[in-house]
Amino acid sequence: MSLFWRIFLLNAVVLIAAAALLLGPVTVSTPVLLTEAAVLTGGLGVMLIANGVLVRIGLTPLKRLTRAMTTTDLLRPGQRPAVGGQGDVAELIMTFNAMLDRLEAERATSAARALSAQEAERHRIAQELHDEIGQTLTAVLLELKRVAGHAPPGLRDDLRQVQETTRTSLDEIRRIARRLRPGVLEELGLTSALKALTNEFTSATLVVRHRIAGDLPPLDDKTELVLYRVAQESLTNAARHADARRVDVALTRTPAGIELRVRDDGRGLGTTEGAGIRGMRERALLIGAELALGPAPGGGTTVTLTVPAPTGASAPDRPRAHRSQ
Repeated sequence: MSLFWRIFLLNAVVLIAAAALLLGPVTVSTPVLLTEAAVLTGGLGVMLIANGVLVRIGLTPLKRLTRAMTTTDLLRPGQRPAVGGQGDVAELIMTFNAMLDRLEAERATSAARALSAQEAERHRIAQELHDEIGQTLTAVLLELKRVAGHAPPGLRDDLRQVQETTRTSLDEIRRIARRLRPGVLEELGLTSALKALTNEFTSATLVVRHRIAGDLPPLDDKTELVLYRVAQESLTNAARHADARRVDVALTRTPAGIELRVRDDGRGLGTTEGAGIRGMRERALLIGAELALGPAPGGGTTVTLTVPAPTGASAPDRPRAHRSQ
């Protein structure tokens, strides 16, 4: 029975009972007697209590639904309000859950297309940087070297300074191209790519250490790319925004699957999530992984990406790892 009919029938029963009593043994005098006032007050109280209890019971599932509507985040799937109540209320909650399922599926599909297009565009830009601008700067370096060899001594030092500036620009372009398109990931695999990534971020002001297990199960290209991009974004945030001095990157195998953990000693999380963190969450959804961000012990931020174990993979008895700095 719907909420409307339950409230309507309860009120109808109370009113019919009140009318029957007034037409029967209960009468109202003028002025009203004390006993008559007590009976009327008691009847009104019973009607109000009965209505209040029924409305409270009927609206409790709607309160849970309202709370779910205000807290639902498509980047954190799986959160569903429990189906409660009867009739229209239960149907409304089930319809809301079905809508969430459809929205999450559509978002996952659109995010996969967007990220695939993004990777293709990164590949194209990296290729153009390497083939066009990189080769042009290389030719400029060779020409500067040739000119410097025939230049007068007073001009030779200036030309060598221009050479160093051009060489620095060429190295920076190559570094940007590597970040846009992780060629080492395609050629040598995830372990080598993560080692190269940590070495690239290591500088005089930032120490990046890695701990990568040696018994990782075989992973498909999409999973390896998501792990690499999440580690890359986490290191970028630690270096650019958190003012971190030390970052630890760990890739280990667990009974639940594979865990990537990036921990820094920076300023910690802000009040709002930026585009980088939202991008990490979208990438995690593509492979059914869970992304968690929280404070690190002693200050800083910990980013944890848990990837489900590949089908047919079993957890190792004793994980082996090696350290490098």
